[in-house]
Amino acid sequence: MEWETVLATLAALAVSASLPFYLYGAWYAIETEVMTWDRLLHHLKFVVTGLVLTTVPVVFWMVPRLTQQFSGLAVLHALLGLQAYALLLFALTGIVRIFQAKRQAELYHNPDPEADIDELHEHMSSWRSRLRVGVFGYTLLWILAYLVGLYRYLLKYVL
Repeated sequence: MEWETVLATLAALAVSASLPFYLYGAWYAIETEVMTWDRLLHHLKFVVTGLVLTTVPVVFWMVPRLTQQFSGLAVLHALLGLQAYALLLFALTGIVRIFQAKRQAELYHNPDPEADIDELHEHMSSWRSRLRVGVFGYTLLWILAYLVGLYRYLLKYVL
């Protein structure tokens, strides 16, 4: 087996392994009634692990080879992936502000289950919308990019 196939397989496995981390991190955040500091860190451990498992192969394997594989599927794969990361950045513009507001109100260390976080700041609902749209868009585009990438992998290295 040549090194390119081995490295492509490792990249595909790493990106594939990231999905369960994303799903568990999302499920944990959704199921958490009151987001405390410990619960936030637990959630972020899984999401960041998923991001690392996806981003490392993208940066060190996929991006350097993109110009050598400029086909329609490669362009579609790159476009979907780039848009996914753009929506992730959009989500981060919301989550950073939400984090700051909740931190100032000490809702991570002294959680109040009755607190309405929309009352913490006049722009809170806008920040929460950014977070939702960004995360949903990232997830959707990540899955599409993953499926196109998996198809490309199968065509080039398996079939």
